[in-house]
Amino acid sequence: MKLLSEVWHPPPDLVENSNVVAFMRKHNIPDSKTLIKKSVENPEWFWSSAADELGCEWYRPYDRVLDVGRGPEWAKWFVGGRVNIARTGLDTHARSKGESKTAFIWAGEKGELEEYSYRRLFLEVNRLANGLKSLGVRRGDVVATYLPMLPEAVVTLYATVKMGAVFLPIFSGFGSSALSTRLRDSTAKVLITADETYRRGRPVELKRIADESLQDNDAVRNVVVRRRTGVKVSWHEGRDVWWSDLSRDQSEDFAAEELDSDHPALLLYTSGTTGSPKGAVISHIGAILQPAKEIYFNLDYKEGNRFSWISDIGWMMGPWQIIGCQQLGGTHLIFEGAPDYPSPDRIWKMVKNFELTHLGGSATVFRLLKSFGDKWLVGNDLSSLRMIGNTGEPIDNDTWRWLLTSVGHERCPIINLSGGTEIFGCFLLPLPTMPLKPSTLGAPGLGMDVEVFDDKGRPVRGQIGFLVCKHPSPSMTRGFWHDPDSYIETYWSRWRKVWYHGDWASVDEDGYWFLHGRADDVINIGGKRMGPAEVESVIDKHPGVRESAVIGRTHQVKGEELICFVSLNPEARPSGELKQKIKNSIVTSIGKPFSPGDVIFVKDLPRNRAGKIMRRVIRAVTMGEAPKDLSILENPESVDAIKKVI
Repeated sequence: MKLLSEVWHPPPDLVENSNVVAFMRKHNIPDSKTLIKKSVENPEWFWSSAADELGCEWYRPYDRVLDVGRGPEWAKWFVGGRVNIARTGLDTHARSKGESKTAFIWAGEKGELEEYSYRRLFLEVNRLANGLKSLGVRRGDVVATYLPMLPEAVVTLYATVKMGAVFLPIFSGFGSSALSTRLRDSTAKVLITADETYRRGRPVELKRIADESLQDNDAVRNVVVRRRTGVKVSWHEGRDVWWSDLSRDQSEDFAAEELDSDHPALLLYTSGTTGSPKGAVISHIGAILQPAKEIYFNLDYKEGNRFSWISDIGWMMGPWQIIGCQQLGGTHLIFEGAPDYPSPDRIWKMVKNFELTHLGGSATVFRLLKSFGDKWLVGNDLSSLRMIGNTGEPIDNDTWRWLLTSVGHERCPIINLSGGTEIFGCFLLPLPTMPLKPSTLGAPGLGMDVEVFDDKGRPVRGQIGFLVCKHPSPSMTRGFWHDPDSYIETYWSRWRKVWYHGDWASVDEDGYWFLHGRADDVINIGGKRMGPAEVESVIDKHPGVRESAVIGRTHQVKGEELICFVSLNPEARPSGELKQKIKNSIVTSIGKPFSPGDVIFVKDLPRNRAGKIMRRVIRAVTMGEAPKDLSILENPESVDAIKKVI
């Protein structure tokens, strides 16, 4: 099936019955452009209306929606209001007629399945909260997890925020050094982990790695261990405690703390791709509203739908899915292990078996699944799908079209979204009612006053510029943990009272928004700047190419030249002919000045667990430098392989 037009139009019944159209009718708004404009020009109206629409429950109503007395950098939202994520996204549902409704489904790598009703989750959360309290955890303390997507990750999230503590999820693929860095910086009081987990059929020794990370760490007082494989682990008496022992005899009653709207809920560390990782502090009201807003309005989640994003709890999209879906009283799926193991159609089987309506992931994951061929789609009924989401990095046109046609059969919008850990949500994403061009991010998110600036801070159209945000939103980080100066320097110092996000973006002549990668990935060839995504999109169209990464290398005449690293599908073979075809296609599509200095075939490209290709690692290796913080990589062996070929 081929996309017949460069613009895809959503089915009329999807538009007519969408949540966002119902909202517009309620507020007498004629169309989506007007809604976006009004939400940006009158953010206090929008966010207060969204809080009502999304069912946010208050212990005490707020006095003011927004206070920018200290400047937009330190905006306070819903001033005087008292809330708690656990009350509005768990307790209310567990105490209602929906107590038996499934909150989430867990799929283990070994084939295990568990369903947690809202009532079951409520009771387990209360037992763990009482257990953590017995360990001395109090309001404002940090509780860290070093867990994959196990049910205990969801339980810990809600137990932690319920008691007014701060939830810190750490990627389960980190080594001891990266884990230690985050535990030290956060001064976490408790670490929750497992004996082991499974990934691609192999056990991963989480407890052993956790022990290594805690050498000379006096802040972590207790390590709570969940039995997953039952392997014998080293034990530190007085510090270590089994999850089952901590929770077993605890009371099933625990009243959620009444908290100020801006009380810290989540501590989410940036990936550390530039400099050392920084802890973004996300408030209760921000964590409630931003993901629920995006899942409800942009992904059109409805009663009875089932939602899953291919993610780790240590990536922003893990907590985003959990909190956003459960705020709406919805059902979501989490799973342990890799999306293509034990077979390349694991994801498609889950769509069929659990009748998933929403499936999201990163462009790298979708390129991987595409590389196995459409034969893995055959036999798996995907007709339940309503929406497909992508985030993490710009998606190439070829993979976008594949998702639209082969996976969604041209009936599912591709909700391509982008934001960041630091805002626990998105700056850009389409509404489901919008016509879409391939790979577009559609438009600004509701309530998100974004713009594209040139070097002098002037709005531009039809050319690549810097993505910025001119007004605060509730989910923007409340600063960096223990480091307010770095927060201001990172986001608010380039232009006065404007959030600088560090992405390249553009808006075309028809008003469609696009991303072009990180600004620090920009390549300058003869004074002409471009993001790597534009070149990679050309390369990825070639039959046999799975994915690519483009960097700039110093050139005496041009300033920089393109170096293209290309990973092929299993059936393809590297050749001089294919290399020349790739070079020719770049010249034809982009121009002769951008002819690559080299095309290098590699088995794999370094990426983090979120699926984001780490170009700064490739650049460092190419320049003969030692890349920093390789512990964030899912496939560190790819770095040695690149060293050999260059």
